[in-house]
Parts: sequence; structure tokens; C-alpha cells
Amino acid sequence: MNNLIAKTRHFFSISLWQELPAKAGVVRRWLINILRVSYIVIREITTGELNLRAMSLVFTTLLSLVPLIAVAFSVLKAFGIHNQIEPFLLSMLEPLGAQGEQITANIIGFVQNVKVGVLGSLGVAMLFYTIIALIQKIENAFNFVWRVKKSRTLARRFTDYLSVVMIGPVLVFSALGLAATVMSYDVVQYLRAIEPFGTLILYASKLAPYLMIILAFTFLYKFIPNTRVKMNPALIGAVVAGVLWVSLGKLFASFVASSSNYTAIYSSFAILFFFMLWLYLAWFILLTGSQVAYYLQHPKLVRFGGQDYSLSPRLRDKEGLWLMTVMATQFYLQKPALTVQELESQTGLAGDLTQDLLIILEQGELIAELEGDVPRYQPAQDIAKIKVETILHILRTAEEDKLTVPTRQVGQAVEEVVQKLETVQGNTLADLTLRELVVDEVT
Repeated sequence: MNNLIAKTRHFFSISLWQELPAKAGVVRRWLINILRVSYIVIREITTGELNLRAMSLVFTTLLSLVPLIAVAFSVLKAFGIHNQIEPFLLSMLEPLGAQGEQITANIIGFVQNVKVGVLGSLGVAMLFYTIIALIQKIENAFNFVWRVKKSRTLARRFTDYLSVVMIGPVLVFSALGLAATVMSYDVVQYLRAIEPFGTLILYASKLAPYLMIILAFTFLYKFIPNTRVKMNPALIGAVVAGVLWVSLGKLFASFVASSSNYTAIYSSFAILFFFMLWLYLAWFILLTGSQVAYYLQHPKLVRFGGQDYSLSPRLRDKEGLWLMTVMATQFYLQKPALTVQELESQTGLAGDLTQDLLIILEQGELIAELEGDVPRYQPAQDIAKIKVETILHILRTAEEDKLTVPTRQVGQAVEEVVQKLETVQGNTLADLTLRELVVDEVT
């Protein structure tokens, strides 16, 4: 038994992360990658960070759920499809059983009692603020998973968030209505009587709700994080989250059905207790699927075992100067500015190292972020006037202005050595500009 445990530990700590031989088949590489991603995601879950994010979203959701549905109800009413909200809520709260029906009825009752004329302008403003605060909280949670350092700007929050609130429900419920309409066509009814089409249509109708869940999750993974998410990782992460949603939903339904003791103890509060617990599981499932999508999009981090790593001072100088040169080269060749993902691809940096360097260079006023659907970066000054020595100085002294504890006075000999190093470097790089560095790279 001890030998088996030792072999298992050796496999997950060493063997799993070794480079595969060139002759390894596609299936083996695929299985190894699944094992690697699964191990990393499980390890991330055990740290407790996703738990904290999911729990914080439960509280925000309780405050914002009714305003969110009220706005969605108003938008859907204009399209004549508002009657589908209740069946949608029932499907989302299906693991709660009969209590899910009661919660749905209460939510719909609250929504119908929301009257814009009674709220007034301040009340309507607070209504939309509550919704935006919820979506911002969701974005922050997804940004944490995707290691995104910067949230959307204030202007993009209003445009992007309101687009999700206004357009998202219309697309989702229109798709649901379209699926129901297609199933009622005479051609479909005719094909049902013919085998094997009848069996295929039956399975398709049963799989339709799960496909809608996967598509909804894919939409969230693709558009909520403040970064460009590729479709394949988002879709695979959504499939994982969808499987977890169905599996944990069935387990939770069994738990609710057999929890008569909780109902006896908590009485009417048992409904709120189960509702909050399911909200927590729902957000936890969503964030777990997003974690899977993140590592699938960053295979280099998977090869490193998902471990966070940092640059040494020497490598930060080297990589930061190279990153600045890449952006300046695009500018010099009059090509479009690069996104974070494109910079990661060209520099070979993985994880959040690129973002850390970009923040340092932006705070040093060497680069500027261009507004758009996806942030892009370019030099903020004439590259012929940016000295290489200035870039290195900003990279080395990035954290010095954050120090609040006074440092001890060093000895005179040490101070002279440091001063000599700075003088030698200044004399060596005194006339070298970023433009000259770019020209040397291009030619």
C-alpha cells in the first residue's frame, strides 16, 4: 500500500510534468494534458480562493437578483417573450425541488411589484447601479481566475454591462423560443413517426436544455473577463461546467429531498438556506469552468504545473526591455498596436508577467493603453527620445515609491559601489535610444 502511494505521489509530482517523447501519440498527449489540467484545477480549488469568490458572489446576487430580473423582464416584455422567465428560473432552481418553485414564485412576485413610476429617477438610478455592481463583481471574479490586473474602464463598464443586461436575455430567450417553435413544426412532427429520426429528435429534445446551459456558460467565459478568450477553451470550460452543473444538481436535489431534519430545525428559513447553498454551488461551478478554460488557453502554464513564477531582477530588465522593443517595433513599422495576448505570443512570457511589466511601463509613462474592444499598447513618447537607460531605471525602481518603511543608511563603501555601477551604466548607455535598438532589431 505504501509503495502504491509513493508511486502515485511520484507520478503527480514528477512523471506527469516531464516532456513527452516526440513519438508519443495524439491520444496519449491529449490524456496527459487532461490529467495535468485536472490536477492543477483541483489544486487551485483546494487553496480556497475560488470558494471565497463564490461566497462573495452569493451575497451580491441576493441583493441584485430582483433588480436584474426586473430589468430583463421589462426588456423581454417589449419583445413579447417575458413569459419565458418563469420556466427559465424553474429550470435553474430545479435542484431545490418544490422549494425551487416557491422561490421562483416569490421572485416573480417581487419583480411584478417593481413599478418604475413609484421608484422615481433616484430609484431607477439605484436599480441600474445595483445591476452594474453585480456584473462588476462577476467580472472581478473572472478577472481573478484569468490573472487580469485591470478591470474595464468606467465608460466600457456602462456600455458592456448594459449590453449584456439588455441584449443577453433577448438572445437567450429568443433561442429558447426558437427551439420550441422548431419542435412544433409539422415536418418535425412527421419525422418523429419515422425511425431512427424519432429517437434522434427525442434525444435532441432532452439534450437541448443542457446545450443551452453550455452555450450560456460559453457566452459568460467569452465576454465577461477583461481579456480576449478564445472560443475553443471557452467552449471546453463550458462543457466541464455544464457536466458539473448537471451532476452536482442531481446530488443537491437528493440532498434537499432527504433533508427533512433541516426543514424541521430552520422552519421557513430552510428555503433561504438551500437557496444560498445552491447559489454558492452555481457560482463555484462557473468559476471552476473558467479556471479550466484559462489553463487550456495557456498551455505553457500547464507545462510548468500551474505554478506562479516571477522574474529575477536581471530577467525583469531583459524581458521588460524586450517587451518595450516589441511595441516600439510595431510603432516604427507603422503596424497596429498589439494586445496583451499578442505581446505574450511575441515575447514568450506566460501568465501575468506580461501584465506586470506593462503596468510598470505604463506607470513610468513609457507606454499608453489604447481604448477599444480589446486594450492595445504602444509607446507613449517618440521612440527616438526614449533612452534605454530610462527604461532600465523605471524597471528597476518600480516598487521603490511604494515603500513606506524607511531603510537604514548603508555604508559609505557600499554607497560608492552602487554609485559607480549607475555611473558606468549611464556612460555606456547615455546616447542609446529605443529607436536605435529597434533599427538594429529590424535590420
